[in-house]
Amino acid sequence: MLKEIVNIFSFSKKVLDASSKALELCEEKFKQIERIKEYNQQKVLDSFIKCKISESHFLSTTGYGYNDRGREKLDELFASIFKSEDAIVRHNFVSGTHTLSTALFGILRPGDSFLSVTGKPYDTLEDVICSKKNNVGSLNDFGIKFDCIEYSNNKEEYFKNIKEKIVSNKFKIVYIQRSRGYSLRDSLGVLKIKEIISFVKDINPEIIVMIDNCYGEFVEKEEPSECGADLIAGSLIKNPGGAISPTGGYIVGKKDLVERCANRLTAPGIGKEIGANLGLNREIFMGIFNAPNVVGESLKSAVFASALFEILGYEVYPKYYEERHDIVQSVVLNSPENLINFCKGIQEGSPVDSFVSPEPWGMPGYESQVIMAAGTFISGASIELSADGPLRTPYTAWMQGGINFYASKIGIMKAAERII
Repeated sequence: MLKEIVNIFSFSKKVLDASSKALELCEEKFKQIERIKEYNQQKVLDSFIKCKISESHFLSTTGYGYNDRGREKLDELFASIFKSEDAIVRHNFVSGTHTLSTALFGILRPGDSFLSVTGKPYDTLEDVICSKKNNVGSLNDFGIKFDCIEYSNNKEEYFKNIKEKIVSNKFKIVYIQRSRGYSLRDSLGVLKIKEIISFVKDINPEIIVMIDNCYGEFVEKEEPSECGADLIAGSLIKNPGGAISPTGGYIVGKKDLVERCANRLTAPGIGKEIGANLGLNREIFMGIFNAPNVVGESLKSAVFASALFEILGYEVYPKYYEERHDIVQSVVLNSPENLINFCKGIQEGSPVDSFVSPEPWGMPGYESQVIMAAGTFISGASIELSADGPLRTPYTAWMQGGINFYASKIGIMKAAERII
């Protein structure tokens, strides 16, 4: 196989040797990923069978979409898979940020406040929370306050900080971002999330715990909704879309909370009762069915990249042998040139737009210039092999996704070739 790679892509001996060594190191981790993949695939199939999914649920509806059986079944299916009371799954969630924003606006009211216990949320939520521009409709414009504490591996100090905040403030929501975002902190596993939820609820059982589940679905055998989370939300062009859903997002959780979010997405009193599927249901059903397999391939890609770049002398988070709680792999590249070249290599190894050369630019919602590589079949789908990073120290690439490991390995090796 390595000989074939040489003939087609002409990798240097240094990259080929490092790749061979990385594959050897990853063997045991790959076996663990396969076991989790098989479990989650059975879990998803079981829900499809229990929900009696039929070809009739793929039929297109238009207009108001009254009595859209497919839409109703899709909600039922997600609620079953995530073991929650209810769900709202819609193609008209335009991004993960939109989905999370809908949930926050759906639950919070003027005068409420919420606390993030995993530091400042992902960059694109900054304008949702408190925009620097006046009257754009941020939560702050409605008198909703935000506070945060940094996540810490020092459990005693971390939990002490949470308790002090909750006791001295009347927070309606405690917000947990499962993935690391543009930081080098650990992503949070379900057991850690469960521990935080239990601690928060012991202090005040009325607090709503909301999880940003982006990049974390099907990485482990359980989801946060199975461990006490009141509401979780994510994007369908990440893990649960299985590289098939063309757009959309989901919110699952307690029935009354999901209904409030639905009223925000549509209109009060209308909620989940309308919304034509426009023929997209089939792809969303296929996406969630395919998701455990694709997430497994993405995890293999991340583990391989971690091993490869560590062999090449770079700092990586997490290490190839460490437990994974999301599909994101961080590689600290230490210079803007390396970060740009890394992303160019990923793009060159992509099936779509491989001839395009990504450049840093001022993306809406980001403080720094950002470079993004995403030669994907679905625009911006980070469940497909992609990489991005803000041009700020320590110039770290955040890589994620991979429809299949063997193709992703080529893109990762091309990124390596660019920076050695």
